[in-house]
Amino acid sequence: MPGIEKLPIDETMEDSPQTRSLLGVFEEDTAATSSYCTRLYQAMHRIYDAQNELSAATHLTSKLLKEYDKQRFPLGGDDEVMSSTLQQFAKVIDELSSCHAVLSTQLADAMMFPITQFKERDLKEILTLKEVFQISSDDHDTAINRYSRLSKRKDNDRLRAEAVEDVYTSRKKQHQTMMHYFCSLNTLQYKKKMALLEPLLGYMQAQISFFKLGSENLTQQWEDFLTTIGTSVQNVRREMEEEVGRMQQTILDMEQSCDSTYAPCDPDPAHSPVCRNLTRKQGYLYIRNKTGLVSSSWERRYFFTHGGNLMQQGRGEVAGGLVTDLDNCSVMAVDCDDRRFCFQVISFDGKKVVTLQSESRKACEEWISTINNISKRIYLSENAEELAARINQSALEAVTPSPSFQQRHDSMRPSSQGRAGRASSISSVGSEPSPALPVLSLDALVAPDTPVQFDIISPVSEENSGQSKTAAQPSRRSNPFGESGDRASEDSEDSILHQLFIVRFLGSMEVRTADSADIIAETMRQILAARAIHNVFRMTESHLLVTCDCLKLIDPQTQVTRLRFPLTAVLQCSSHPDNKRLCGFVLQTAAGRGDGRFVCYVFESNDDGEKMCDSVALARQIAFHSEMDRKAVEKKKEQEELSKQRQIEKDLEEQSRLIAASSRPANPTGSDGQVLMLSNSQSEYSDAGDEGKKRGESEA
Repeated sequence: MPGIEKLPIDETMEDSPQTRSLLGVFEEDTAATSSYCTRLYQAMHRIYDAQNELSAATHLTSKLLKEYDKQRFPLGGDDEVMSSTLQQFAKVIDELSSCHAVLSTQLADAMMFPITQFKERDLKEILTLKEVFQISSDDHDTAINRYSRLSKRKDNDRLRAEAVEDVYTSRKKQHQTMMHYFCSLNTLQYKKKMALLEPLLGYMQAQISFFKLGSENLTQQWEDFLTTIGTSVQNVRREMEEEVGRMQQTILDMEQSCDSTYAPCDPDPAHSPVCRNLTRKQGYLYIRNKTGLVSSSWERRYFFTHGGNLMQQGRGEVAGGLVTDLDNCSVMAVDCDDRRFCFQVISFDGKKVVTLQSESRKACEEWISTINNISKRIYLSENAEELAARINQSALEAVTPSPSFQQRHDSMRPSSQGRAGRASSISSVGSEPSPALPVLSLDALVAPDTPVQFDIISPVSEENSGQSKTAAQPSRRSNPFGESGDRASEDSEDSILHQLFIVRFLGSMEVRTADSADIIAETMRQILAARAIHNVFRMTESHLLVTCDCLKLIDPQTQVTRLRFPLTAVLQCSSHPDNKRLCGFVLQTAAGRGDGRFVCYVFESNDDGEKMCDSVALARQIAFHSEMDRKAVEKKKEQEELSKQRQIEKDLEEQSRLIAASSRPANPTGSDGQVLMLSNSQSEYSDAGDEGKKRGESEA
């Protein structure tokens, strides 16, 4: 019979909120069926009581009619016709009373017995299984809570073994009880149809037998209908027997196959490796809720990913609620209090931090990999899992040396010519794009035995303080927009360019050269491969401020400048050809020296990486034009000083000529006075000329 709803027994092991919600629907249906069957039982019992009462009343009537002759009426006489008629009525009524008695017996067997069995046996069995399942579910929750609160100390092996055994026993009991409970609920869907049809079938058959003396047409019509109903009941019974057999076999198979999954410990990695290509995941986790300034509590809830969101759902809830947005988020494994297998999810703006705990290390790593894949928006592609697998496979193959750099890039990207040109166009201002070499070995780009730095470390922390003027160096607290008056922001207060980007530091490593256009892409590949192999998911978020003088990494919380990169030390800047959110730049740690080292820094940005490169290029252009304007102003000042000096020299020559021409012996007194006056003037002009010459030399 169509329309039979069933609970999925194969999903009992997962025990998801969806399964619990569907179970709640079946339990609600069972309660409604029980209420309805109770009312139907009462109604049929009234029919049965009424039929018994009718049979008794008919028998009493027949008896009274037979006793009519024995009655003595004061006004009545011996009426033989009346007595004979009543005797005939008594005989007919007596036969009817016998028929009613047979009908009562048939109603008791065919109508009351099936519905009584369904009400007293099947429905009570469901209620008993429900109570047993609730008890086993509560025991499992208690056991898993005790297991989750285990200490990380190794001297608690006995407690850990007891907790694992309790989890194993309670989970097995819950699973087996849940499977049998589901089986009974599925069977009830068949039984309730039979419990409704069989009593009606018995009732109608009894009525037809009672009214057999009625119309043959009516009797034949009811017989055909009842035959059809009887055939349908037999089909339902046969289908129920087959379904019960299949469910019992499924229970046996699952009891044998799920025995190894009851224990919460990590399975054998060889048989159950960690899958890092997932873009969707669901399961139970513990979430830490803050109850005070320093206190917190843990709550076990069902978590699942939906698109780019992390959702949570409690038992009995119809729908889940949003926990956090996973786009551009950061995820990392953490050591949290006295709990194991914990990890944190940090939103893209750093304002929301969610701490979660899984049951095993394998589940923890799969959750971290899944959230990391979702944060890269891989789920938006058509074949999300295939793309995630290809990216992870590329990361694993990245540490395998290949004969040439060009061959590796040809295998990773379909068109290297256009991307190389685009990457080189984002590099330093005024530089021509260098063509890719046909064969470029890995050692020619990346320095051998160079460790990858996953933390923000100054590249000149090992060098002398005198060499740090041309490289990145930490600074004091500063305002990223130059509004404060401290020294840390003096180099950016007068800058006309202030571009701020939210970035996350992926790593840095030393490179051999800064001339190749593909050096940044190769460094990105090496750093991403190292992070994937070593399971490094932690990233330091900072604000990258681009000015006309330098690049600054500023702490978003304290506004302290972590690192400062002079713009003159940045030799090249470009984004990744495939992932535009990745951006990097090559820095010269000792500018102007023959033994200077080159370090490549790689970041992940919330925006397009090309915007960051364009801002760096714009800063270099502005700095270049500012330098040209400064040199032009200095040249103009130098020319003005030189013209002043020439004018002073010309005046001195004119005064000397006048002194020589005005020397006359006729008026010695006047001549002496004039000579003395001219000598003083000449001395003043000479002092002024010497001062102008010294000023010009100092400015030059």
